[in-house]
Amino acid sequence: MHSSAHSPTRTPRTAARVVGAAAAVSAAALGVLGPAQVAAAAPPAPTSTAADLGPNVLVFSPDMAQADIQAKIDAVYDQQVDNEMGTARYALLFEPGTYGSATNPLDVRVGYYTEVDGLGQDPSGVTINGGVTATGRNGSGSLDTFWRSVSNLTIHVVPTADACHTGNEMWAVSQAAPMRRVDVKDYTTFMPYCESPNYASGGFVADSELEGGALNGSQQQFYVRNTDLGAGWSNGVWNQVFSGDRNAPAQSFPQPPYTTLTATPVSREKPYLYVDGNGAYRVFVPSARTDSVGTSWAGGHTPGTSLALSSFFVAHPGDPIAKINSALAQGKNLLVTPGVYDVAQSIAVKRADTVVLGLGLATFTAQNGAVPMTVADVRGVDIAGLTFDAGTVNSPTLLRIGTGHDKGGPHVASAADPTALQDVFFRIGGPHVGKATTSLEVNTDHTILDDIWAWRADHGVAGSVGWTVNTADTGVVVNGDDVTATGLFVEHYQKYNVVWNGERGRTVFFQNELPYDAPNQAAWRHGAVNGWAAYKVADTVRTHEAWGLGSYIYTNVDPSLHATQSFEVPDRPGVVLHDLTTVALNTNAGTIDHVVNGQGTAATGAVSGQPQTVTTYTNGVAQ
Repeated sequence: MHSSAHSPTRTPRTAARVVGAAAAVSAAALGVLGPAQVAAAAPPAPTSTAADLGPNVLVFSPDMAQADIQAKIDAVYDQQVDNEMGTARYALLFEPGTYGSATNPLDVRVGYYTEVDGLGQDPSGVTINGGVTATGRNGSGSLDTFWRSVSNLTIHVVPTADACHTGNEMWAVSQAAPMRRVDVKDYTTFMPYCESPNYASGGFVADSELEGGALNGSQQQFYVRNTDLGAGWSNGVWNQVFSGDRNAPAQSFPQPPYTTLTATPVSREKPYLYVDGNGAYRVFVPSARTDSVGTSWAGGHTPGTSLALSSFFVAHPGDPIAKINSALAQGKNLLVTPGVYDVAQSIAVKRADTVVLGLGLATFTAQNGAVPMTVADVRGVDIAGLTFDAGTVNSPTLLRIGTGHDKGGPHVASAADPTALQDVFFRIGGPHVGKATTSLEVNTDHTILDDIWAWRADHGVAGSVGWTVNTADTGVVVNGDDVTATGLFVEHYQKYNVVWNGERGRTVFFQNELPYDAPNQAAWRHGAVNGWAAYKVADTVRTHEAWGLGSYIYTNVDPSLHATQSFEVPDRPGVVLHDLTTVALNTNAGTIDHVVNGQGTAATGAVSGQPQTVTTYTNGVAQ
């Protein structure tokens, strides 16, 4: 479907079906390749290298029978399609070559907690003739199509038996479902037009080439970074942000709601696993870029550093945290294989330029109030592809970058070698009771936050969600200077969702829902202010800039609740916000009185689904 479509009022996620944890499928049941089989099927990859990745990493090679590949992919999908709150995690890795054909396409359907990656050095290394498909479910659309990813491959779309989903490349997702380093030769849709309703609430695309153009469709918000959109972009609902893209729509907020930056101020692409020309597994760490336009691989190999897998400690579920910390202390990087890891003491990253890379949305769950991961005051650390879950005992935070931020002390950070987080997700409640005061605390200067979703759950297994059950004050606290967020999604926290204390901060794209479940106004207010702002820049900050910010309200316990404003910033000429949106998601679901600092019209049930906007705010003046 190539025509434009508009989204009606959003169906809140609480209507989504709750799915309990499912038992993991065994390697034998899936027919997963064992160490010897991997070595035989995909020479000359070293047997030890493949074995280290564990049973939930499925490695495919072009000389495998396609029927066997399809059967293994289907077995994972059949388990994961409804396994929203389960514990199984998978990575599907394709060695360089071509898979599927015009007459026999490969249909890669992607369910929860499934990562699909090509193992070439560039996206051209792996070609899939068929599709890599993420969709919604009838009854909820794609509003909770979370926790999956696709990267580093080329897709030639070939329709399969289910022609609706695969007539175009369909990646109809919401939060925590990135597309990176993908070259789609045909048309791409981010709208789940095969499902009813066809709502979607995502999403994130970076460092990709969508040659046939793309349909936003019903996506209520979306961020596209450093991507070539080929034949262009169609449609917009509330908040669509583009930075450093080729063939992006022109700036036109609020009608259509396009925020377009010619270049991305600063970026660092996600590290990725690949197979080199000798068949050895390596991890490539891209270099940071400033004022960048287009993909990192448009002119050849992505600039950066290649690391041997031998420089990594390869962690598996059940490994003692002391063993992981010992490896880090000895100078190893960390590759985290798919699974859920219980963390009762902090995983401590202390060495500059350490890489921590998760596969299959590997998950660290706090135990006994621990902080699952801490990073010392060092530069150049890269943390990617991980999910952090709060545990039943309150943690002060789930990931702490830097130990503190002393304005008068030496700053070890470097703009040339920044610390970066890519595809790092946080969860308070959902699969179990969770409690954490904050989710992410950033104290290190020049940190890049690229595709962060911090989520205080609004639905989950029975007993895991409620105002006094999954408690969390704030999603993201930024104390460091010169921190840049490219793709910041923060939802449902009970006080400020984001607090920005550092100087010269920048955010390109912000998506927020205020908490659904406050029991009354007295429980959700501070002083004379009703509710808490979604995005708070501290009163002491002198310089801050942000583009494309959206905040929505749906108070389903007490629809009479008010939030005074969604955005709260100091009135100074150096603090500038561009293209702000607030929306009431239902006719009877709360009110945002103002957009920013007491200015902007109210988002109420009377205008549910209709954005209330401010194009520019600075120094006390809204336009």
